[in-house]
Amino acid sequence: MSVGKMGLTIEEAAESTGIGRNTMRKLIDWGKLPVLKVGRKTIIRKDALERFMEVNQGRNLLVQNDVRRIE
Repeated sequence: MSVGKMGLTIEEAAESTGIGRNTMRKLIDWGKLPVLKVGRKTIIRKDALERFMEVNQGRNLLVQNDVRRIE
């Protein structure tokens, strides 16, 4: 039985959401999007990314105070 990937790199998350890589990095630096760090690699869980997109629908992701943080 094959299970799909549970986590995405910043590049994969950016590509799948349409959010730019630099914006994705900014959201992580601001602490708005939880990640797993594995050495130098940053992994974003798919379920966390989906929750983030739902919670922030209609918000400007380039404005730090407009973005809601998810746990």
